[in-house]
Amino acid sequence: MADQVAAMCDQLIKAVNVMMDAETSQIYRLEALKFCEEFKETNSLCVPCGLQLADKAQPAVIRHFGLQILEHVIKFQWNNMQQQEKVQLKECAMQLLSNGTHSILEEESHIKDVLSRITVEMIKREWPQHWPDMLKEMEALTGQGAQTELVMLILLRLAEDVITFQTLPTQRRRDIQQTLTQNMESIFSFMMAILQLNVEDYRKMNLARAHCRVAVATLNTLAGYIDWVSLVHITSGNCHLLEILCLLLSEPELQLEAAECLLIAISRKGKLEDRKPFMLLFDDVAIHYILSAAQAVEVVERRYIFLKRLCQVLCALGGQLCSLVGSDVEVEVPANLSKYTEALLAFTTHSSQFLKSSTLATWGALFRHETLSKDAVVVEMAVKYLRACMTNLVKAGFPSRDDNPSCEYSRVDFDSDEDFNSFFNSFRAQQGEVVRSACRIVPLEAFQIAAEWLQYQIASPIDIGDTTSKTAEGLCSLLSPSVVQWDAVTVFMECMVAHIFKSLEEEKLPIDQSMELLQAVLNYETKDPLILSCVLTNVSALFPFVIHRPHFLTQVLYKLFKAITFDIGQDNKVPRTRAVKNVRRHACSSIIKICRDYPQFILPCFDMFYNHVKKLFSSDTTLTHMEKCSLMEALVLISNHFKDFAKQKAFLDELMASVVAEWTSDEMRQLCCGILFCLYAMLGVVKRARWPADLEEAKAGGFVVGYTPAGAPIYRNPCTAQFLVLLPNLLALIRTHNSLFVPENMARLSETFSRAHEVMDAEKNVVLGLPQHLLDIYDSPVYRTNLERMQGFFTTLYDNCFHVLGNAGLSLQQEFYTIERLAEEIAGSAFVSLDHVPDHRLRPMIHILIYFRSITITTFFTMQLVLSCPQEYYDSLLCPLLGPLFTYMQLNVKWQVINQRTSINQVTQEMLEEQLVRLLTREVLDLLGIVSSFCLKCSCIEEDMMMDSVQTVSPAQPTDELTELGKCLMKHENIYMSLLTLSFTSLSWKDTSNCHRTASMVCWTLLRQVVGGNLLPEAVTWFYTSVLRGLQVHGQHEVCNSTLSQLAMLIYENLRPRYMELRAVMTQIPNISVEGLDQYDRRLMDPNAQKVGDKKRKDQFKKLIAGTVGKALCQQFRKEVHIRNLPSLFKKPKSDKDLQNSGEPLGLAALFVPGE
Repeated sequence: MADQVAAMCDQLIKAVNVMMDAETSQIYRLEALKFCEEFKETNSLCVPCGLQLADKAQPAVIRHFGLQILEHVIKFQWNNMQQQEKVQLKECAMQLLSNGTHSILEEESHIKDVLSRITVEMIKREWPQHWPDMLKEMEALTGQGAQTELVMLILLRLAEDVITFQTLPTQRRRDIQQTLTQNMESIFSFMMAILQLNVEDYRKMNLARAHCRVAVATLNTLAGYIDWVSLVHITSGNCHLLEILCLLLSEPELQLEAAECLLIAISRKGKLEDRKPFMLLFDDVAIHYILSAAQAVEVVERRYIFLKRLCQVLCALGGQLCSLVGSDVEVEVPANLSKYTEALLAFTTHSSQFLKSSTLATWGALFRHETLSKDAVVVEMAVKYLRACMTNLVKAGFPSRDDNPSCEYSRVDFDSDEDFNSFFNSFRAQQGEVVRSACRIVPLEAFQIAAEWLQYQIASPIDIGDTTSKTAEGLCSLLSPSVVQWDAVTVFMECMVAHIFKSLEEEKLPIDQSMELLQAVLNYETKDPLILSCVLTNVSALFPFVIHRPHFLTQVLYKLFKAITFDIGQDNKVPRTRAVKNVRRHACSSIIKICRDYPQFILPCFDMFYNHVKKLFSSDTTLTHMEKCSLMEALVLISNHFKDFAKQKAFLDELMASVVAEWTSDEMRQLCCGILFCLYAMLGVVKRARWPADLEEAKAGGFVVGYTPAGAPIYRNPCTAQFLVLLPNLLALIRTHNSLFVPENMARLSETFSRAHEVMDAEKNVVLGLPQHLLDIYDSPVYRTNLERMQGFFTTLYDNCFHVLGNAGLSLQQEFYTIERLAEEIAGSAFVSLDHVPDHRLRPMIHILIYFRSITITTFFTMQLVLSCPQEYYDSLLCPLLGPLFTYMQLNVKWQVINQRTSINQVTQEMLEEQLVRLLTREVLDLLGIVSSFCLKCSCIEEDMMMDSVQTVSPAQPTDELTELGKCLMKHENIYMSLLTLSFTSLSWKDTSNCHRTASMVCWTLLRQVVGGNLLPEAVTWFYTSVLRGLQVHGQHEVCNSTLSQLAMLIYENLRPRYMELRAVMTQIPNISVEGLDQYDRRLMDPNAQKVGDKKRKDQFKKLIAGTVGKALCQQFRKEVHIRNLPSLFKKPKSDKDLQNSGEPLGLAALFVPGE
């Protein structure tokens, strides 16, 4: 036996050396690996060989392999071993722990790790039932000194496996967790004693590395327990543990681990009463140690990580403070609140942008807190915080630069300038929220800070720095010092003004100071486009004050109109830079915003406004189509307040006369630019023209033409006449555009324009989620190739056509839906050649039927046909449109192509195609949800063409019944079956979010309508197998597993009594328990059978269909580990006594005796 073991060990050592030798060829390495793996799986000498190889006389790599063999035996062969073999292996493992390692400083960390794994694997299988003295044995090991670290590693890994990762069967996990909990007081006392002993020895001895190592291991183990043990253990002894952790913050070698323990402890949730002791950390001693630990400024990685943890500790402490103060547990505001807030402010003013950002949530909570926000300390700190924002809002600290102390920290935190820029944009948005909260507390002080800062910027000379513009001498770039300062003060000003009107009564508003400030901004002149853009934002931000001083209106409009024609005096042949374009668009947006928000204020100036626009149109040939149409939109917004239908219609006739003439002319067929201008103008007018919101004003102005049978008024829109004239050519244009995708027309494209209908590069990056280049392109002329111009033209053309159609339903309402043969006209244009239209063009067409969602924000900005269509037009309009649409959609074919791909050859192109199919699918299923089970409450407020206007819409909620539209569609069998087929087929497409939404909100809502009818057995089988197929694809995701299992159970329980075929499907599920299925069926079919609770029924059904659940790719080839349950520890013994027949009095009768 010994000779066999020795010979086998020699072979294994040779194999391991071959594997680990860098010079070994791949063939030999694979053969050696195969030999080792086969040995672990099949050889009976695993244990003796493993023990011999693990001897500490062997090299570390051989010892590690020997210990791996033992771990493999325990994980995969333990259940087949005799009890004596188990005991022997356990004793050998304990011997290895005791004597099988080198000293703590010499031993390799991977040897310690595998030794702890071996021990924990045995504990998971045997403790506490078959190894009751395990904790005592561990405690005995610590008496030997060097083994204390190993014991801590074992306790930590045990907590991770049982609590954090939960890698055990439920009963085993429960047994171990309950035993740990029962012994937690002694375990904590044991760990605390070890920690204190080693910290004391570490401080006393010169050669204290061993004690330091043990202390670090103990702190790491404590961190693994603090997260889940009862708060009593953390706060016992007047928070003795937290006191020790605070003291350790001053020890450089231990402070990081101590801070992590402290962070986990203070971040704990639970009953407020249990968390009350955390307030002891606001005492002088604790605050002193926390403040002292934060004093260093060097950028050493470990030290910087510690500062991050310490900052998080302070923030978590602030979270506890906000939870406890003002609650039922009656906690007073701590006396040391000023010290705490000063410490928090120190992190807020630190050079690291990451540390600054970490404090924002805590400041926001303090400033919003009902009690703390009124405390004098917090009020004073709000002013200091706002002054700190004057630095924090400045975009500085790019890792590639060295112009700011933040740069050094950014190189640790961010991989690139793009990463930093993305972070800072989010950071600044969060800062804006906190600034608004602070302004609520100190509005006048906030205004004073903003005014001083803005006045300073106005008076300061422009500093272009060392990163000048590429297009003109003396112009700034995005990183120029003046630009980043102007940008910061602009953000601050917007946040401040937005809240000062909410926080102060009208008579307390600083009107005179604000007008003085506005006058300084209006007088400020600059030719730098980046700075001028900030100036315009400040003008818009201060405009609410103009309401109180109307004579400033003319100056404001003059400033904005002047910016619309802004240029930097370049040669007209050179395209404008993005910065110049943004200034002009910014001015247009500002005018639209003013006209939208303050139309009554602008109305007296309408004639002057209109004349100036006409003068601009006739004299300035550099205005773009979008700029012209923006000014037209502004005029329409003001005209909505004429409150006179005839007057507004006459104005719109005049405004649109040239557009109508050009759109309906024969020459329109040759003028691409003219087409785009007409579309922009149509969209602007249709989107903006409205009747008065007040019914009486609408009636007086001639906007009401009748009432519906339900008594609702029927309005007329003053732009209807123009729209009806423009509609035929609009539909013809859509039809023509769709026809361009027919193969014979695509073949006629020249080589130059062969890609004219493909996705534009910018849109491609958005679809794929690729970052945009942010710095070097902003001030470069926007040169575009002929191909890019044509791609942009077709994209804009197609999108705007559908935008006009979608907005028409919302704006014109009855006048739009009563257009003769509207459904046939739309189907004859939008649905022409639909089989050939690419996915990126299909999306706008779906948008007209539901809504268009902005890529950058999650709010709705155009409510479309389905949502705005009155119920009486469902049959005449929506059914003829939705039927063909769902028939045309070849989504199943597209997903079959994606599912069959085994690899992606052309990375970008195939990824793009897949993502477009995914996005199109989501929008189609959104539409499916709307027509079946979603109930959307839409707030139809107008939005701007060029601005991301924020508008809230209630989220979709599933309903038990079909919507009225769904009931209407149900009358058309072909449409209804298309909906059912699409929804159930989509469950197995590789898109988990689609699967979850459709399974939870659509499938059953549709199917339940026909459950009582005469469905074909084949159809029932197909519906059910579709759900099981979905489980096979998505079952490894818990959310999808839950919704699909629920859907499968609903179908089975409702249809199984009438369709035996469902049982046949169930019997084909791998590893199904036929006995369990019989029992489930018996309870389902037999009305007299004993019923079980919903939860138990669901669990039983999930067990039955568990064989259909697919595994994730990473789990498919993993060898299963089986851990057997041990006899239950906590089973209550059943009483043999029959109380009913015992004859003994139960005492119940005495309850009803009078006088008792």
